[in-house]
Amino acid sequence: MTDSNTPSPSSALARLAEALGAEAKRKGLPPVERWNPPYCGEIDMRIAADGSWHYMGSPINRPALVRLFSTVLRRDPERHVLVTPVERVGITVEDAPFLAVEMAVEGEGEDRQIAFRTNVDDLVQVGSDHPLRFEQEEHGGVKPYVKVRGDLWALVTRALTMDLIALAEEREVEGQNLFGVVVKGAFFPIASASDLEGLA
Repeated sequence: MTDSNTPSPSSALARLAEALGAEAKRKGLPPVERWNPPYCGEIDMRIAADGSWHYMGSPINRPALVRLFSTVLRRDPERHVLVTPVERVGITVEDAPFLAVEMAVEGEGEDRQIAFRTNVDDLVQVGSDHPLRFEQEEHGGVKPYVKVRGDLWALVTRALTMDLIALAEEREVEGQNLFGVVVKGAFFPIASASDLEGLA
């Protein structure tokens, strides 16, 4: 009996895994932004809104394999793709490709530093290269994201969202009273002061 998470040798997943094996042995992340291989179409891979990865309708239960694929994920203008030096394939991403699952906060006010760990063990220090952004939900809540790399973002989990909002303060920005979070001297707005009640 074959494990549903073990791709057959001819599958697109197997081809990617084989191509990535050599890259994984190199230090650091692969330079996916510099690779421009031909686009080979879509594969049946999906990153669900809860951060889980699925292939052909089945969850990928091997964390090491998920981490491996996450290192060659890229956001092109049209779609999210997995990229190797010889192949580029499109995948489905329901929300953000990553989840921010752990948060560390140090200092206060202008000197505050915030770092996140993602569900695939990326470590991200909030700042100009890794900003926060906040999107309003239809029912009045808020969804924070932190930029991981390229145009790839991590959705902050619900539990951490409450901790993050607890750090918010009010500031006047261009004549508008906004609530937001200050990190390393930068102000990341969450909502206008009049919308604050909707965040609870």
